[in-house]
Amino acid sequence: MQAEQMWKVSTGKGVKVAVIDTGVKADTPSLKGQVLVDETPKSVAYGATVDYSGHGTTMAELIAGTGAGGGLKGLAPGAKIVPYRIELDDLKGGAEEKKKTPEPEDAIRAAADTDAKIINMSFGAQGPSSKEKAAIEYAASKGKLLIAAVGNDGRKSGDTIGYPAAYRYVVGIGAADRSLTVSKFSSAGNYVDLSAPGQGFPGWCDDFFRSYCDDVNGTSSAAAIASGAAALIWSAHPDWTVNQVTRSLIDTAGRTWAKNDPSKYAGYGFIRPRLVLENSNYNAGPAHVDPLAGENRGDLLAKSGTSSTSPSPSASTPSQAPEKGSTGSTSAAGSSAESSKDDNTLWVVLGAVAAVVVVGGGGVAVARARRAR
Repeated sequence: MQAEQMWKVSTGKGVKVAVIDTGVKADTPSLKGQVLVDETPKSVAYGATVDYSGHGTTMAELIAGTGAGGGLKGLAPGAKIVPYRIELDDLKGGAEEKKKTPEPEDAIRAAADTDAKIINMSFGAQGPSSKEKAAIEYAASKGKLLIAAVGNDGRKSGDTIGYPAAYRYVVGIGAADRSLTVSKFSSAGNYVDLSAPGQGFPGWCDDFFRSYCDDVNGTSSAAAIASGAAALIWSAHPDWTVNQVTRSLIDTAGRTWAKNDPSKYAGYGFIRPRLVLENSNYNAGPAHVDPLAGENRGDLLAKSGTSSTSPSPSASTPSQAPEKGSTGSTSAAGSSAESSKDDNTLWVVLGAVAAVVVVGGGGVAVARARRAR
């Protein structure tokens, strides 16, 4: 089922996604009208629309870009973005800028107190933080769907674990290529819950925003695609809880292994939101039973009674022993850029067993057009 067909059922309308990252440039052609600048809580609003690397803007476009002006068209173009800027590895401006820029845990807590249903965290650090852990648990108790990139340390990452992906109540997303093979760079471990496309996307790779880089790879992009998928599902089923949305992604994920034996490379499998959207009789199960309760050691949402060092983008920074089932540097989860021979195509895994090629502006999930420098 192509994205155009899914969009007949849902575009993500009515769903807000908090993007906690390097900031989001709200006036790119693809994001005009998509970024709710005034909804970022004032306590953490510093620099929210000043993206210091292009990473956060790329994530926002992959989630909810409209494709206008030759830009990226995200998987949930009807959704809206609430921007947050935190201090990641590549923050410029010295000590004063770092002092003004919110910490990840402050942004997470602030987002938890808004009506954004999904919190996208395409960044990672080597070790856990007690403050960040508490913020994650607070957001989970508010019924938020927390999605994070697992990191880019590769399949033999061993003891390097990515946080916040490894915290309980966070859905950790790994990356896959167009053949539905786990990407070589995608970190492995028992904190990988699901996988999504994470290779071959164009994206912004500096703070000048003159043109896209041709080939941006990383679990950051995979997390953004997963957030877009969740937005499509939640928009189609606004009465569902976070447990039901998460369960639908797990139940319909593509896998060749037993559902009760998740892979340390791909988790419960490769996301396939179309299987939820095309099935009007899909049963999402009980509202207050956490589908990841085994690793989360209980359902925080049910218990709450609610119904509904510097990090870096998850592209290159290693992460430490998993908390699911030492603080370190935080980085964005996916930003290695290379030249692409194909300027007009983009793939995304949405079908049952194969990747679909996107040509020009008629994209399956993400469309791009080359921009002049």
